[in-house]
Amino acid sequence: MYKKYIPLAFLILAVFALMRWGFLRGNEAPRENTEKLQVAASFYPLYFFAQEIGGDRAEVFTVTPAGAEPHEYEPTAWDISRIYGSDFLVVNGNGLEPWLQNIQKNLSAGKTKIIIVGEGLAVRSFSEEEVIDPHVWLSPRLASEMAEKIKEEFIAQNPEHVAVYEANAEILNGKLGALDEEYSTKLSECSQKSIVTAHAAFGYLAVEYGLAQVAVTGISPDIEPSQQELAKIVDFARQYDIRYIFFETLVSPKLAEVLAREVGAKTLVLNPLEGLTLEEIRAGKDYFTEMKTNLNNLKIALECK
Repeated sequence: MYKKYIPLAFLILAVFALMRWGFLRGNEAPRENTEKLQVAASFYPLYFFAQEIGGDRAEVFTVTPAGAEPHEYEPTAWDISRIYGSDFLVVNGNGLEPWLQNIQKNLSAGKTKIIIVGEGLAVRSFSEEEVIDPHVWLSPRLASEMAEKIKEEFIAQNPEHVAVYEANAEILNGKLGALDEEYSTKLSECSQKSIVTAHAAFGYLAVEYGLAQVAVTGISPDIEPSQQELAKIVDFARQYDIRYIFFETLVSPKLAEVLAREVGAKTLVLNPLEGLTLEEIRAGKDYFTEMKTNLNNLKIALECK
């Protein structure tokens, strides 16, 4: 009675074998038949910079999907297949992408090139974890250096369109320069200089503009603080009259809300731009709109003129 199922069983096994073969040999899969460069970016800010520089000469996809947190995200088989089919992969490095080491091991030489744009830029530890803070894109000046590395790879891969990449990068760097100037000007005269944030993502931004960051959690937002650590933050907030506790969109605001109630403060969003939700993307939000929203919220919390 089972004979009629034998061909079906063999068919299923064959399909799984082909899928596994394709997964393991994904770095040898044919690229899309297009003149555009195929570019993979590990998470949103790098996707945004690559898209701005590549323009209509590139097809860019982000490994970390909308609404996901890059500190924790693990690429799917489909993500890995798309990485292996790309001309180059842009990553931040410095421990942000937990999957990077495995990808590096499995990429064939001469195939997808990996560009680590945070290399040499993330040099500080802003928490007691004593690990390097990877969040360099939140400093417009450092973001400009990241964009420069991406531009250089576009030119190396496709030198015949150097004028396009140079022009697009100049526009992007102009916007980053203007953003830096706006932050410098509007945060120059503030009554408060300390910010209490959901996690230690704003160290580079704080140093750049003369602020002090006190973080509820560490470099990764999934590490829960101890009761002793929370008590220290409460004492700090009371001592320095902190009136706002910052939370972020991709992480639950409950801890920030509890702290705010404890010290009689309010809450505001300070977006680390590790990703945008689908709703934010559909609303037309991007790196610059969110960085400007961050600036407005900082001005409120720091009581700036």
